[in-house]
Amino acid sequence: MPNHHRKFLALALPLALPFALTACGGASDASPVERSSRTADAKATGGSGTAGAAPGAKDSATPGGPAPTRSAGRSTPTADRPLAGRTVVVDPGHNPGNFRHSTEINKKVDIGTNRKECDTTGTSTNAGYTEAAFTLDVSHRLRALLEKQGAKVVLVHDADRPYGPCVDERARIGNDAKADAVVSVHADGSAAGNRGFHVILPARVKDGAADTSAIMAPSRTLGEKLVTHFSRATGGKPANYIGSGTGLDVRDDLGGLNLSTVPKVFLECGNMRDGKDAALLTDASWRQKAAQGIADGIGAYLKG
Repeated sequence: MPNHHRKFLALALPLALPFALTACGGASDASPVERSSRTADAKATGGSGTAGAAPGAKDSATPGGPAPTRSAGRSTPTADRPLAGRTVVVDPGHNPGNFRHSTEINKKVDIGTNRKECDTTGTSTNAGYTEAAFTLDVSHRLRALLEKQGAKVVLVHDADRPYGPCVDERARIGNDAKADAVVSVHADGSAAGNRGFHVILPARVKDGAADTSAIMAPSRTLGEKLVTHFSRATGGKPANYIGSGTGLDVRDDLGGLNLSTVPKVFLECGNMRDGKDAALLTDASWRQKAAQGIADGIGAYLKG
């Protein structure tokens, strides 16, 4: 979940996770009830290599073996490689190592409108399958699908650092890559009974280092494409607890969006704290569908 709500999970996690995970936001970022479940601005995976199986996950392996060779430079699209020449940045929300580095991730960084925690731990299912493991797994699957279409894919992190990156750095990575689109992958930590997915769009922000004026319209278009194609691929419905059934939510408190100079959205793929949604999120075949839906949405946006 993005860095906004910082609510601590009330239920105890397995011994493998002897800590309280912070749902996509942080305790200091409490918002109205409608947003009480949102994900944090940054959630990824720590350590090195790919994320291993986590408690509660039916299968966390990334299909297709080793990741394809990255596309180099810009090239001409073809029927087989329609996204050739396009750069997509994929941001796996949160880092599973964050819980070991509370001092570092609690340090405040500038998000334009104010200062906010560097990152949060993210949420988990009741069985202990972490959002960080989920987001990295989906991001790997998404990368493979996009690269097959010729896109150059940049991962904001790949379980190759002990914590973070901080939300301002996440935005900077997309900006420096001059990305055609950035999608931050998350899963929510709302109350049981709250189901479905939603896309978070940047609000109009012009304050300090933040100016979203140029990215508001293209980010909305990207978000709308994701809602359509994610729903089609997964059979899921937009969230029943936020967005008034549109699957879209606009926010001005997320550094990853405020500081972005390229089209960017957050996708909350489902609610990890709801049993029915959790059953989907922990299923490898559903995660592949989720990745396909995201890839299709990005492709539809980039192809116009």
